[in-house]
Amino acid sequence: CPAVIKDILYRVAERTQINVTLVANQLMRVPGSRFIRALQVPAGADAADAEIVERVSPGDIVVTGDIPLASLVLEKGGLPLNPRGDWYTKDTIAQQLTMRAFMEELRGSGVDTGGPPAFSQADRQNFANALDRQLARARSQPGTR
Repeated sequence: CPAVIKDILYRVAERTQINVTLVANQLMRVPGSRFIRALQVPAGADAADAEIVERVSPGDIVVTGDIPLASLVLEKGGLPLNPRGDWYTKDTIAQQLTMRAFMEELRGSGVDTGGPPAFSQADRQNFANALDRQLARARSQPGTR
């Protein structure tokens, strides 16, 4: 998760008093706040993903660029959001998984597929706007957390 996205999440946590938990298999520094927590999991393939999936509840927002993780979050009723501000949905996740597999196959056969474009100010703004809209929607619905 880009540092600028983490900064947005920290500000949102303080402003809205919503808990934010960052999960990784390495030590992360986070601001001192009763709403912000870093959770370090043991090293290992997909250990952080497994912890996230274990903890996610319906309606929780999970920020990830990992498409397989986004798929698992969707299965549990979570709301996965890409750091560029795009929501993963049940309608689009199968296509994204297929494209991911296709690109891996190309890379495995030696094709240089390049990488994603550099993270831009527009991406940062798209993320902030998507997050704000979802949080406003959740606040307007009784019984949501």
